[in-house]
Amino acid sequence: MNLELIEALKELEKEKGIDSEIIIEAIEAALISAYKKNFGSLQNVRVFIDRVTGEIKVFARKEVVEKVEDERAEIALEDAIKINPKYELNDVVEIEVTPKNFGRIAAQTAKQVVVQRIREAERTLIYDEFSNRESDIVTGTIQRIEAKNIFIDLGKTEAILTPTEQIPGESHNIHERIKAYIVEVRKTPKGPQIIVSRTHPGLLKRLFELEVPEIHDGIVEIKSVSREAGSRSKIAVYSHDENVDPVGACVGPKGMRVQTIVNELRGEKIDIVKWDKNMEVYIANSLSPAKVLDVQINEEEKKARVIVPDYQLSLAIGKEGQNARLAAKLTGWKIDIKSETQAKEAGIYFEDNKEYVEG
Repeated sequence: MNLELIEALKELEKEKGIDSEIIIEAIEAALISAYKKNFGSLQNVRVFIDRVTGEIKVFARKEVVEKVEDERAEIALEDAIKINPKYELNDVVEIEVTPKNFGRIAAQTAKQVVVQRIREAERTLIYDEFSNRESDIVTGTIQRIEAKNIFIDLGKTEAILTPTEQIPGESHNIHERIKAYIVEVRKTPKGPQIIVSRTHPGLLKRLFELEVPEIHDGIVEIKSVSREAGSRSKIAVYSHDENVDPVGACVGPKGMRVQTIVNELRGEKIDIVKWDKNMEVYIANSLSPAKVLDVQINEEEKKARVIVPDYQLSLAIGKEGQNARLAAKLTGWKIDIKSETQAKEAGIYFEDNKEYVEG
Protein backbone atom coordinates (compact mmCIF):
# COMPACT_ATOMS: atom_id res chain seq x y z
CA MET A 1 0.00 0.00 0.00
CA ASN A 2 1.74 3.09 -1.22
CA LEU A 3 1.66 5.86 -3.76
CA GLU A 4 0.78 3.35 -6.50
CA LEU A 5 -2.58 2.72 -4.80
CA ILE A 6 -3.43 6.44 -4.73
CA GLU A 7 -2.45 6.82 -8.40
CA ALA A 8 -4.46 3.73 -9.35
CA LEU A 9 -7.55 5.06 -7.57
CA LYS A 10 -7.24 8.41 -9.32
CA GLU A 11 -6.97 6.64 -12.67
CA LEU A 12 -10.02 4.56 -11.76
CA GLU A 13 -11.88 7.77 -10.95
CA LYS A 14 -11.20 9.06 -14.47
CA GLU A 15 -12.11 5.82 -16.25
CA LYS A 16 -15.11 4.62 -14.24
CA GLY A 17 -16.30 7.84 -12.64
CA ILE A 18 -15.91 6.36 -9.15
CA ASP A 19 -14.93 8.92 -6.49
CA SER A 20 -11.50 7.91 -5.16
CA GLU A 21 -12.28 9.41 -1.74
CA ILE A 22 -15.31 7.12 -1.40
CA ILE A 23 -13.14 4.09 -2.22
CA ILE A 24 -10.44 5.12 0.27
CA GLU A 25 -13.05 5.54 3.01
CA ALA A 26 -14.42 2.09 2.15
CA ILE A 27 -10.91 0.60 2.33
CA GLU A 28 -10.35 2.21 5.73
CA ALA A 29 -13.61 0.72 7.01
CA ALA A 30 -12.71 -2.72 5.61
CA LEU A 31 -9.23 -2.56 7.16
CA ILE A 32 -10.73 -2.06 10.62
CA SER A 33 -12.53 -5.39 10.26
CA ALA A 34 -9.41 -7.01 8.79
CA TYR A 35 -7.26 -5.77 11.69
CA LYS A 36 -9.65 -7.09 14.34
CA LYS A 37 -10.04 -10.43 12.54
CA ASN A 38 -6.33 -11.07 11.95
CA PHE A 39 -4.99 -9.73 15.22
CA GLY A 40 -7.80 -10.80 17.54
CA SER A 41 -8.21 -7.28 18.77
CA LEU A 42 -11.35 -6.03 20.48
CA GLN A 43 -9.97 -2.51 20.67
CA ASN A 44 -11.76 0.46 19.25
CA VAL A 45 -9.47 1.33 16.35
CA ARG A 46 -9.26 3.80 13.49
CA VAL A 47 -7.45 3.18 10.22
CA PHE A 48 -6.04 6.12 8.29
CA ILE A 49 -4.73 6.09 4.72
CA ASP A 50 -2.58 9.07 3.77
CA ARG A 51 -4.20 10.59 0.63
CA VAL A 52 -0.81 11.69 -0.71
CA THR A 53 1.61 8.85 0.11
CA GLY A 54 -0.80 5.92 0.51
CA GLU A 55 0.77 5.05 3.88
CA ILE A 56 -1.55 3.15 6.25
CA LYS A 57 -1.66 3.55 10.00
CA VAL A 58 -3.81 1.88 12.65
CA PHE A 59 -4.69 3.78 15.80
CA ALA A 60 -6.19 2.41 19.00
CA ARG A 61 -8.78 4.82 20.39
CA LYS A 62 -9.01 5.07 24.19
CA GLU A 63 -11.10 7.27 26.43
CA VAL A 64 -9.32 9.22 29.15
CA VAL A 65 -10.61 8.15 32.62
CA GLU A 66 -9.54 8.47 36.24
CA LYS A 67 -9.59 4.73 36.90
CA VAL A 68 -9.05 2.20 34.12
CA GLU A 69 -11.49 -0.71 34.12
CA ASP A 70 -10.95 -1.87 30.54
CA GLU A 71 -7.46 -1.37 29.14
CA ARG A 72 -8.64 -2.04 25.61
CA ALA A 73 -10.93 1.01 25.62
CA GLU A 74 -9.60 3.25 28.40
CA ILE A 75 -6.44 5.05 29.46
CA ALA A 76 -5.63 6.65 32.79
CA LEU A 77 -5.46 10.45 32.86
CA GLU A 78 -1.87 10.42 34.16
CA ASP A 79 -0.77 8.19 31.26
CA ALA A 80 -2.60 10.33 28.72
CA ILE A 81 -0.89 13.46 30.04
CA LYS A 82 2.48 11.81 29.45
CA ILE A 83 1.53 11.55 25.78
CA ASN A 84 0.17 15.08 25.62
CA PRO A 85 -0.28 17.44 28.60
CA LYS A 86 -3.43 18.90 26.99
CA TYR A 87 -5.48 15.73 27.44
CA GLU A 88 -8.40 15.91 29.90
CA LEU A 89 -10.99 13.48 31.22
CA ASN A 90 -13.36 12.04 28.57
CA ASP A 91 -11.00 12.98 25.73
CA VAL A 92 -10.09 10.27 23.24
CA VAL A 93 -6.44 9.34 22.88
CA GLU A 94 -5.21 7.71 19.67
CA ILE A 95 -2.20 5.42 19.98
CA GLU A 96 -0.60 3.98 16.85
CA VAL A 97 -0.72 0.16 16.86
CA THR A 98 0.08 -0.58 13.20
CA PRO A 99 1.38 -4.21 13.00
CA LYS A 100 4.61 -4.78 11.09
CA ASN A 101 3.07 -7.30 8.68
CA PHE A 102 -0.12 -5.32 8.14
CA GLY A 103 0.88 -4.27 4.62
CA ARG A 104 0.11 -7.66 3.04
CA ILE A 105 -3.31 -7.85 4.70
CA ALA A 106 -3.99 -4.24 3.75
CA ALA A 107 -3.11 -4.83 0.08
CA GLN A 108 -5.39 -7.88 -0.12
CA THR A 109 -8.25 -6.05 1.60
CA ALA A 110 -7.83 -2.99 -0.61
CA LYS A 111 -7.99 -5.16 -3.74
CA GLN A 112 -11.23 -6.80 -2.58
CA VAL A 113 -12.81 -3.42 -1.81
CA VAL A 114 -11.76 -1.91 -5.13
CA VAL A 115 -13.10 -4.88 -7.11
CA GLN A 116 -16.38 -4.73 -5.19
CA ARG A 117 -16.74 -1.00 -5.71
CA ILE A 118 -16.02 -1.30 -9.42
CA ARG A 119 -18.66 -4.02 -9.69
CA GLU A 120 -21.19 -1.89 -7.80
CA ALA A 121 -20.41 1.15 -9.94
CA GLU A 122 -20.78 -0.83 -13.17
CA ARG A 123 -24.10 -2.25 -11.94
CA THR A 124 -25.31 1.25 -11.15
CA LEU A 125 -24.27 2.53 -14.58
CA ILE A 126 -26.05 -0.38 -16.28
CA TYR A 127 -29.15 0.18 -14.17
CA ASP A 128 -29.19 3.90 -14.97
CA GLU A 129 -28.70 3.21 -18.68
CA PHE A 130 -31.45 0.62 -19.02
CA SER A 131 -33.93 2.21 -16.58
CA ASN A 132 -33.88 5.20 -18.93
CA ARG A 133 -34.69 2.82 -21.78
CA GLU A 134 -37.87 1.35 -20.32
CA SER A 135 -40.54 1.18 -23.07
CA ASP A 136 -37.81 0.88 -25.70
CA ILE A 137 -36.64 -1.94 -27.97
CA VAL A 138 -33.39 -3.83 -27.42
CA THR A 139 -31.69 -6.33 -29.70
CA GLY A 140 -29.65 -9.15 -28.24
CA THR A 141 -28.52 -12.74 -28.63
CA ILE A 142 -30.16 -15.64 -26.86
CA GLN A 143 -27.56 -16.88 -24.39
CA ARG A 144 -29.42 -19.72 -22.69
CA ILE A 145 -32.88 -21.11 -21.97
CA GLU A 146 -33.64 -22.28 -18.44
CA ALA A 147 -37.05 -23.47 -17.17
CA LYS A 148 -38.68 -21.79 -20.20
CA ASN A 149 -37.04 -18.47 -19.28
CA ILE A 150 -34.99 -17.04 -22.14
CA PHE A 151 -31.84 -15.12 -21.19
CA ILE A 152 -30.78 -12.53 -23.78
CA ASP A 153 -27.23 -11.18 -23.92
CA LEU A 154 -27.31 -7.39 -24.37
CA GLY A 155 -23.53 -6.96 -24.22
CA LYS A 156 -23.09 -5.23 -20.86
CA THR A 157 -25.77 -7.29 -19.17
CA GLU A 158 -28.54 -9.76 -19.88
CA ALA A 159 -32.33 -9.54 -20.09
CA ILE A 160 -34.96 -12.10 -19.12
CA LEU A 161 -37.85 -13.07 -21.38
CA THR A 162 -40.24 -14.95 -19.12
CA PRO A 163 -42.78 -17.50 -20.46
CA THR A 164 -45.68 -15.05 -19.94
CA GLU A 165 -43.94 -12.47 -22.13
CA GLN A 166 -43.20 -14.91 -24.96
CA ILE A 167 -45.38 -15.09 -28.07
CA PRO A 168 -47.47 -18.29 -27.93
CA GLY A 169 -46.11 -20.93 -30.26
CA GLU A 170 -42.91 -19.01 -30.99
CA SER A 171 -39.73 -21.11 -30.69
CA HIS A 172 -36.21 -19.83 -30.14
CA ASN A 173 -32.68 -21.19 -30.42
CA ILE A 174 -29.40 -20.45 -28.64
CA HIS A 175 -27.32 -17.72 -30.39
CA GLU A 176 -30.42 -16.43 -32.21
CA ARG A 177 -30.72 -12.64 -32.59
CA ILE A 178 -33.94 -11.31 -31.12
CA LYS A 179 -35.74 -7.99 -30.59
CA ALA A 180 -37.67 -7.39 -27.37
CA TYR A 181 -39.42 -4.59 -25.50
CA ILE A 182 -38.11 -3.43 -22.10
CA VAL A 183 -41.01 -3.71 -19.65
CA GLU A 184 -39.19 -3.12 -16.36
CA VAL A 185 -35.70 -2.67 -14.90
CA ARG A 186 -35.34 -3.86 -11.30
CA LYS A 187 -32.52 -3.35 -8.79
CA THR A 188 -31.39 -6.61 -7.19
CA PRO A 189 -28.41 -7.59 -4.98
CA LYS A 190 -26.85 -9.28 -8.02
CA GLY A 191 -27.29 -6.24 -10.21
CA PRO A 192 -30.00 -4.87 -12.48
CA GLN A 193 -32.62 -7.33 -13.73
CA ILE A 194 -34.08 -6.37 -17.10
CA ILE A 195 -37.50 -7.82 -17.91
CA VAL A 196 -38.37 -7.82 -21.61
CA SER A 197 -41.44 -8.77 -23.62
CA ARG A 198 -42.36 -10.03 -27.08
CA THR A 199 -46.11 -9.75 -26.43
CA HIS A 200 -46.40 -6.12 -25.27
CA PRO A 201 -48.28 -3.74 -27.64
CA GLY A 202 -45.36 -1.35 -27.18
CA LEU A 203 -43.13 -3.72 -29.17
CA LEU A 204 -45.36 -3.30 -32.23
CA LYS A 205 -45.35 0.48 -31.81
CA ARG A 206 -41.55 0.62 -31.54
CA LEU A 207 -41.09 -1.64 -34.57
CA PHE A 208 -43.20 0.73 -36.68
CA GLU A 209 -41.18 3.68 -35.39
CA LEU A 210 -38.00 1.92 -36.52
CA GLU A 211 -39.33 0.94 -39.94
CA VAL A 212 -41.39 4.00 -40.93
CA PRO A 213 -39.39 7.24 -41.34
CA GLU A 214 -42.59 9.30 -41.34
CA ILE A 215 -43.37 8.07 -37.81
CA HIS A 216 -39.82 8.71 -36.64
CA ASP A 217 -39.99 12.25 -38.10
CA GLY A 218 -43.36 12.96 -36.43
CA ILE A 219 -45.31 13.34 -39.69
CA VAL A 220 -47.33 10.19 -38.99
CA GLU A 221 -48.48 9.51 -35.43
CA ILE A 222 -49.46 6.18 -33.89
CA LYS A 223 -52.67 6.92 -32.00
CA SER A 224 -53.46 3.48 -30.61
CA VAL A 225 -52.37 -0.16 -30.68
CA SER A 226 -54.29 -3.32 -29.78
CA ARG A 227 -52.63 -6.69 -29.95
CA GLU A 228 -53.16 -10.39 -29.42
CA ALA A 229 -49.55 -11.48 -29.72
CA GLY A 230 -48.76 -14.19 -32.23
CA SER A 231 -52.15 -13.92 -33.89
CA ARG A 232 -53.33 -10.46 -34.90
CA SER A 233 -52.88 -6.78 -34.14
CA LYS A 234 -54.42 -3.46 -35.08
CA ILE A 235 -52.69 -0.11 -35.20
CA ALA A 236 -54.39 3.27 -35.71
CA VAL A 237 -52.35 5.97 -37.43
CA TYR A 238 -52.87 9.64 -38.26
CA SER A 239 -51.01 12.01 -40.56
CA HIS A 240 -50.20 15.59 -39.59
CA ASP A 241 -49.53 16.29 -43.29
CA GLU A 242 -52.57 16.03 -45.57
CA ASN A 243 -50.27 15.09 -48.44
CA VAL A 244 -49.03 11.98 -46.61
CA ASP A 245 -51.22 8.88 -46.43
CA PRO A 246 -50.57 7.41 -42.95
CA VAL A 247 -51.71 3.89 -43.87
CA GLY A 248 -49.68 3.89 -47.09
CA ALA A 249 -46.59 5.14 -45.25
CA CYS A 250 -46.83 2.27 -42.75
CA VAL A 251 -47.48 -0.34 -45.42
CA GLY A 252 -44.54 0.92 -47.46
CA PRO A 253 -43.61 0.33 -51.12
CA LYS A 254 -45.01 -3.05 -52.18
CA GLY A 255 -45.84 -3.67 -48.51
CA MET A 256 -42.15 -3.95 -47.58
CA ARG A 257 -42.30 -1.97 -44.31
CA VAL A 258 -45.18 -3.82 -42.73
CA GLN A 259 -43.85 -7.14 -44.05
CA THR A 260 -40.55 -6.58 -42.22
CA ILE A 261 -42.50 -6.20 -38.99
CA VAL A 262 -44.70 -9.22 -39.74
CA ASN A 263 -41.53 -11.27 -40.30
CA GLU A 264 -40.04 -10.07 -37.00
CA LEU A 265 -43.23 -11.16 -35.24
CA ARG A 266 -43.20 -14.53 -37.03
CA GLY A 267 -46.25 -14.00 -39.22
CA GLU A 268 -48.51 -12.02 -36.87
CA LYS A 269 -51.26 -10.36 -38.97
CA ILE A 270 -51.36 -6.57 -38.71
CA ASP A 271 -54.30 -4.34 -39.64
CA ILE A 272 -53.28 -0.71 -40.19
CA VAL A 273 -56.27 1.63 -39.92
CA LYS A 274 -56.69 5.36 -40.24
CA TRP A 275 -57.47 7.24 -37.02
CA ASP A 276 -60.21 9.86 -37.27
CA LYS A 277 -61.44 12.43 -34.76
CA ASN A 278 -64.97 11.52 -35.88
CA MET A 279 -65.63 8.52 -33.68
CA GLU A 280 -68.15 7.00 -36.10
CA VAL A 281 -65.57 6.98 -38.89
CA TYR A 282 -62.83 5.74 -36.56
CA ILE A 283 -64.94 2.83 -35.29
CA ALA A 284 -65.85 1.90 -38.86
CA ASN A 285 -62.18 1.97 -39.83
CA SER A 286 -61.21 -0.09 -36.78
CA LEU A 287 -63.27 -3.04 -38.02
CA SER A 288 -61.16 -3.30 -41.18
CA PRO A 289 -61.06 -5.36 -43.35
CA ALA A 290 -64.86 -5.51 -42.92
CA LYS A 291 -67.02 -2.90 -44.68
CA VAL A 292 -69.46 -0.96 -42.52
CA LEU A 293 -72.90 0.39 -43.45
CA ASP A 294 -73.63 2.49 -40.38
CA VAL A 295 -72.30 3.35 -36.93
CA GLN A 296 -74.53 4.62 -34.13
CA ILE A 297 -72.77 5.85 -31.00
CA ASN A 298 -73.69 6.53 -27.38
CA GLU A 299 -71.18 9.11 -26.15
CA GLU A 300 -72.09 8.81 -22.45
CA GLU A 301 -71.67 5.05 -22.25
CA LYS A 302 -68.96 4.88 -24.96
CA LYS A 303 -70.94 2.23 -26.80
CA ALA A 304 -71.33 1.84 -30.55
CA ARG A 305 -73.77 -0.19 -32.66
CA VAL A 306 -72.31 -1.13 -36.02
CA ILE A 307 -74.36 -2.34 -38.99
CA VAL A 308 -72.56 -4.38 -41.66
CA PRO A 309 -73.77 -6.15 -44.82
CA ASP A 310 -74.96 -9.71 -44.16
CA TYR A 311 -72.01 -11.24 -46.00
CA GLN A 312 -69.55 -9.14 -43.95
CA LEU A 313 -70.86 -10.14 -40.49
CA SER A 314 -68.45 -13.02 -39.86
CA LEU A 315 -65.54 -10.93 -41.19
CA ALA A 316 -66.43 -8.00 -38.94
CA ILE A 317 -66.72 -10.18 -35.85
CA GLY A 318 -63.69 -12.30 -36.79
CA LYS A 319 -62.69 -15.77 -35.72
CA GLU A 320 -63.85 -16.28 -32.11
CA GLY A 321 -64.72 -12.57 -32.00
CA GLN A 322 -61.10 -11.48 -32.45
CA ASN A 323 -61.64 -8.67 -34.98
CA ALA A 324 -64.41 -7.06 -32.91
CA ARG A 325 -62.39 -7.51 -29.71
CA LEU A 326 -59.28 -5.85 -31.18
CA ALA A 327 -61.37 -2.99 -32.60
CA ALA A 328 -62.88 -2.40 -29.15
CA LYS A 329 -59.42 -2.32 -27.56
CA LEU A 330 -58.14 0.00 -30.29
CA THR A 331 -60.94 2.56 -29.93
CA GLY A 332 -61.72 2.13 -26.25
CA TRP A 333 -65.41 1.71 -27.08
CA LYS A 334 -67.79 -1.22 -26.63
CA ILE A 335 -68.87 -2.35 -30.09
CA ASP A 336 -72.07 -4.27 -30.88
CA ILE A 337 -72.07 -5.61 -34.44
CA LYS A 338 -75.26 -6.50 -36.30
CA SER A 339 -75.90 -7.60 -39.86
CA GLU A 340 -78.18 -5.61 -42.14
CA THR A 341 -80.90 -8.26 -41.80
CA GLN A 342 -80.58 -8.44 -37.99
CA ALA A 343 -80.89 -4.66 -37.77
CA LYS A 344 -84.02 -4.56 -39.90
CA GLU A 345 -85.61 -7.42 -37.96
CA ALA A 346 -84.90 -5.58 -34.70
CA GLY A 347 -86.43 -2.41 -36.14
CA ILE A 348 -83.13 -0.52 -35.95
CA TYR A 349 -83.09 2.48 -38.26
CA PHE A 350 -79.85 3.09 -40.12
CA GLU A 351 -78.65 5.03 -43.10
CA ASP A 352 -78.40 2.38 -45.80
CA ASN A 353 -75.40 2.62 -48.14
CA LYS A 354 -73.68 5.20 -45.97
CA GLU A 355 -70.01 5.20 -46.94
CA TYR A 356 -67.05 4.91 -44.60
CA VAL A 357 -63.85 5.30 -46.56
CA GLU A 358 -60.75 3.57 -45.17
CA GLY A 359 -57.43 5.30 -45.79
